[in-house]
Amino acid sequence: MRNGILFVEFLTLLHTFAANILEGIQMKYPPEPFKIKTVEHIARTTDAERQQYIKNAGYNVFSIPAEKIYIDLLTDSGTSAMSDKQWAGMMNGDESYAGSRNYFHFEATIKKIFGFKHIIPTHQGRVAENLLFSTIIKPGYVIPNNNHFDTTRANIEYNGGIAKDLVNDAAKDTNLILPFKGNIDIQKLESLIQTVGPENVPIGMITITNNSGGGQPVSMENIRATSKMLHKYDIPFFIDACRFAENAWFIKQREGGYAEKPILEIAQEMFSYADGCTMSAKKDGLVNMGGFMALNDDELAQKVTNRLILIEGFPTYGGLSGRDLEAISIGLNEVLDETYLAYRVGQVEQLGEKLAAAGVPFLKPTGGHAVYLDAKNFLPHIPQSEFPGIALTVELYTHAGIRAVEIGSLMFAQKDIKTGETIFPDLELVRLAIPRRVYTNSQMDFVAENIIEIFERRNDIKGFEIVKEAPVLRHFTAELKPLA
Repeated sequence: MRNGILFVEFLTLLHTFAANILEGIQMKYPPEPFKIKTVEHIARTTDAERQQYIKNAGYNVFSIPAEKIYIDLLTDSGTSAMSDKQWAGMMNGDESYAGSRNYFHFEATIKKIFGFKHIIPTHQGRVAENLLFSTIIKPGYVIPNNNHFDTTRANIEYNGGIAKDLVNDAAKDTNLILPFKGNIDIQKLESLIQTVGPENVPIGMITITNNSGGGQPVSMENIRATSKMLHKYDIPFFIDACRFAENAWFIKQREGGYAEKPILEIAQEMFSYADGCTMSAKKDGLVNMGGFMALNDDELAQKVTNRLILIEGFPTYGGLSGRDLEAISIGLNEVLDETYLAYRVGQVEQLGEKLAAAGVPFLKPTGGHAVYLDAKNFLPHIPQSEFPGIALTVELYTHAGIRAVEIGSLMFAQKDIKTGETIFPDLELVRLAIPRRVYTNSQMDFVAENIIEIFERRNDIKGFEIVKEAPVLRHFTAELKPLA
């Protein structure tokens, strides 16, 4: 009898011990806060097949058919898995040309979170950027930002403006661990304004989180200081809000005074310092298509709306169907869920931790939506002129069927107007952008294992040269070939 009691006590202790271990694991990397209702088959391909597919694509992963990809980390934009509530909401789509009830739900949701007066729907974020910049930019105007992403920069430059990146210098050190490496340098911002004249700066921007800079967050203190500096010179302040909820999560976790605040309140404070924002809802809107611009300026809103009608559609649909507007409204509320954000950021961090344990170089700390491999230090034998980021993306695909994207010399190298010399970006990165609510942690383990295998034979990888390129956003359609 005594032995039986001891055995029961032992089982109880073992159960408690196991529960404590599981609780500790969950606190560090929370499990998926959802269950899978529908699955999509993904096919495996052979090494020989992948070699042929990448050759046919001109060694540009954008040109590979999606069905030939095993794990697709090209982008987190428009690749989210929508929830049951979003799919149900789409069945309530009101496809009236004007005054759709879904627009008013869309408008009310955005006003609740972002707080701006005018809400202008667009079919995706780059259209919001185009509407804004084509309205406010004159040739030679300068737009400062922490880091402009590719479409933002392209829309500014296409309209005759000059895009200036003013991220803090610490962001250029891939191994330096700081809580807010996405911050704009306030001294650089004021120096730029004084140099070019505030009359030549139609707006100032901050991208949250800083996508080109490794998905790094921006602190509330920095957002507040940026607002103060721009308003000192009567310059409107706009936020690129694509990943606003992830940025708010980092503020809650890392900035003093915000640990007890709900994500909604943190988001509301972030945007309270701004005069407007652009957003691709394909990120933190948790949808496959959609975007918007929101702002307070009546005159600018009217000018943008006039242009919207010309190229997108009536102001209450702006290039979107009613069902899309409804899905965005629901997604913008779901993304504020802290259990989701803990899982989302934790999945990215967990992938980074596995790579760090194997000595794989990447931009630290991990950001909110992606792990950014440091191609310069991953492939130090390949100079930037030979596109080490492209070499790594090609190797990821041919080795394991993983698609990532280069954020380096192909995407951001520029020609000096006076000398014709190529100016290479400070960072040479390969972004592993993780779609929201799509891949399991075991699939992320597969990604980590294969990157580590590639890293162990990295000296065998060769560089590339361009065969064909477009004058704008060349990385989308460029054709390359491996160097002998």
